[in-house]
Amino acid sequence: MIDRDRFPIDPWRLVETSFDIDDAGVTESLFAVGNGYLGLRGNHPEGRHAHEQGTFINGFHETFPIRHAESAYGFAEAGQTILNAPDAKVMRVYVDDEPLTFDVADIREYERELDFRDGVLRRSILWVTPSGKHVRVDFDRMVSFEERHLAIMSVDVTVLNDDAPVTVSCQIVNRQDGEDVYGGTPTAPRRAGFDPRRGERFAERVLLPQEYWQDKSRSTLSYKVAQSGMTLGVVADHIIETDNPYTMRTLVEPDIAKNVFRVQAKAGVPVRVIKLVSYHTGRSGVPARELVDRCRRTLDRAMDVDVTTHFERQRAWLDAFWERSDVRIGGRDELEQAVRWCLFHLAQAAARADGEGIGAKGVTGSGYSGHYFWDTEIYILPFLAYTTPQWALNALRMRVVMLPAARRRAHQLTEAGALYPWRTINGEEASAYYAAGTAQYHINADICFALARYVRATGDIDFLYRDGVDIAVETARLWATLGFWRSHDGFQEFHIHGVTGPDEYTTVVNDNLFTNVMARFNLRYAAQTVREMEELDGEVYRRMVDRLKLDPAEPDAWDRAADCMHIPYSPQLGIHPQDEVFLEKEVWDLERTPAALRPLLLHFHPLVIYRYQVLKQADVVLALFLQGDHFTPDEKRADFEYYDPLTTGDSTLSGVTQSILAAEVGYQDLAAGYFEHALYVDLADLHKNAADGVHVASAGGVWTTLVSGFGGMRDHGGVLTFDPRLPSDWSDLAYIIHWHGTPLHVTLRREALHVRAGDGVPVEFSVRGVGYTVDPGSEVVAPLADQGPVIPGRPSLRELIGERREDGTLLSASVPTTETTSIPVISGAVPVIDVSDGALGR
Repeated sequence: MIDRDRFPIDPWRLVETSFDIDDAGVTESLFAVGNGYLGLRGNHPEGRHAHEQGTFINGFHETFPIRHAESAYGFAEAGQTILNAPDAKVMRVYVDDEPLTFDVADIREYERELDFRDGVLRRSILWVTPSGKHVRVDFDRMVSFEERHLAIMSVDVTVLNDDAPVTVSCQIVNRQDGEDVYGGTPTAPRRAGFDPRRGERFAERVLLPQEYWQDKSRSTLSYKVAQSGMTLGVVADHIIETDNPYTMRTLVEPDIAKNVFRVQAKAGVPVRVIKLVSYHTGRSGVPARELVDRCRRTLDRAMDVDVTTHFERQRAWLDAFWERSDVRIGGRDELEQAVRWCLFHLAQAAARADGEGIGAKGVTGSGYSGHYFWDTEIYILPFLAYTTPQWALNALRMRVVMLPAARRRAHQLTEAGALYPWRTINGEEASAYYAAGTAQYHINADICFALARYVRATGDIDFLYRDGVDIAVETARLWATLGFWRSHDGFQEFHIHGVTGPDEYTTVVNDNLFTNVMARFNLRYAAQTVREMEELDGEVYRRMVDRLKLDPAEPDAWDRAADCMHIPYSPQLGIHPQDEVFLEKEVWDLERTPAALRPLLLHFHPLVIYRYQVLKQADVVLALFLQGDHFTPDEKRADFEYYDPLTTGDSTLSGVTQSILAAEVGYQDLAAGYFEHALYVDLADLHKNAADGVHVASAGGVWTTLVSGFGGMRDHGGVLTFDPRLPSDWSDLAYIIHWHGTPLHVTLRREALHVRAGDGVPVEFSVRGVGYTVDPGSEVVAPLADQGPVIPGRPSLRELIGERREDGTLLSASVPTTETTSIPVISGAVPVIDVSDGALGR
């Protein structure tokens, strides 16, 4: 999937050996560096010819009124979008006053690398100027994991074969409001046409200048955001190291600051300029001057030690990260490279989020407007909870902070408890399209599920009883009022209507299976937690009751609703319908849909898509994974075989889930194929929007696919189990999970599963029903007879054609007509089904 001449295989680095301006946007995302708070896209330091000159700070956003074509009560009123913070990456190089610019420069040697072990982006080039001077230019960039508000970058310039005047112009530029003035026209302009995956743009000014000044080598800009009221300060300081004579000139204006070093360079005598930058942001009401003071303190502290010390600390930080997080695939360096790239970007998205959310693109781009979705809880939190629980705790703390806004939203929608927003930055719902946004009530259960998973993995009852219980109770309350009771065949059933599941190609339906299954979990977990609190810590329980005004009868009501939850099932087809009417719809023939019409959301009106059995992403299949202990192996296989041919994969979240279930039910080659697709979603730009930023949730799903799909790990009900599925062409798979503070080093080989425990407590687990206990410092070996069932090929849509629905009608498949050249004549004739050649005839 990747040009290996340009991007060679290296298990610990992403390396680029030649520059190509045509895919600048993609490589800007791939080579981005960040720490969860601050993110710098992989723009070249010359500051020219970029798809998006991006500097992003988690949570730093603007708000704007949402203009609905026809508004209604309860529609989201204010949108939110991440802002492009002032760009301090610019370090322009001139030799003989000729600028280094990649569109015209004679570049004889080029290599750029992102090193996963030391967290540094490096670039080395040999440039031959028009006058024949050979110039070596080396560049480093790092965003510190240890110092949340610090970035360090440097440029080394050596004229190899002659003396020459060298200029290094270091700048801070407000690109949010002045990109055309300071950055030129992007070489890869924004794609024309509608694409809801992109962030918003503003015609009016957004960043309002506050104080700006320079003091010797230190430059400062600061701003207030026009509508959100947020504030930002950025301060850059500079160090020059050279034996050549030099002078420095400065310039500062509201939207640009320059520190320009002019050097009379001798042949072979290097010039090094180091730039240390600090960013601080504040919510509405925090004066910009205070943020500038914070930046100054950050830089004062950073400059108290040698710059090399910061790089050494970065390496030590990442050594510890890889010690607890690495995944190894025996003999497959190309896969290890891609996996480590994914894990490294997970660290860059989450490590120093520190109570902010984790955006769908992390801090690598403006895609999805920098919003937080349910992706975090379902696809990213597992990696965090099982490798670095503190990061998972910080992400959950964000949901605690957002609880008041979620309560207000539930009240607005006439429900009890809390309703979390489908997409947000500040806690308020920012989705203008309620059918595929607010209607995704399942986000409540997803957050509760992530809470439960964190507590299961860590045993952190203190957080659960102190803060987490509020999430569990308030989300359960919503289901209790959103759902309703009906009597059917003498039995009481609890139904939930008017919701949208994870699949956004099917909206506002009754009894979405995923929603009902996850709501059932949410209700039971809330009831269980409340009862355990009452039994184990009466004082904490009483405080919770007073705080939440909990009625003692509520837990029993939650349990009753969970026990009677309606779970759709079709005896005729032997599967679980995605919702009550899903099977009544026509089937979309994906196998005969031209690639030019994908993704469907960019080529068909939503109403066209909603009329068909077609999925943007796995829906029922995701429920089979998350709540797998509630479905039999036969049910899982039947459901997977029905829904897999209907799933477009238009969402990057789908492949990982399909891979996990394919492995479990036996489609092992298909599982490997889905895994590799997910693995290279961004590295090979498979969805053609990697330029907008890294798909962080897909990267998290890669880890889950390795550990839960091929590694077979489950923790249903807090019980740790393994049922592995090692791909046929892998010699072994090794990963690490932390269970109640004990690191477990798991190595899967064809003949056995090895589990070695680090320091901690004894851990009980089972492998295919056989129980084991591993003590700290010891290893347990569980023999394996095989790697589970093996089913060749993949499920086909053709196998569904001719099956009868509950009402006796036949399933058929078609593709919506995009061009009508004749008026169809509609008769009462019964369609003739001809499946002799596996095709559909009418």
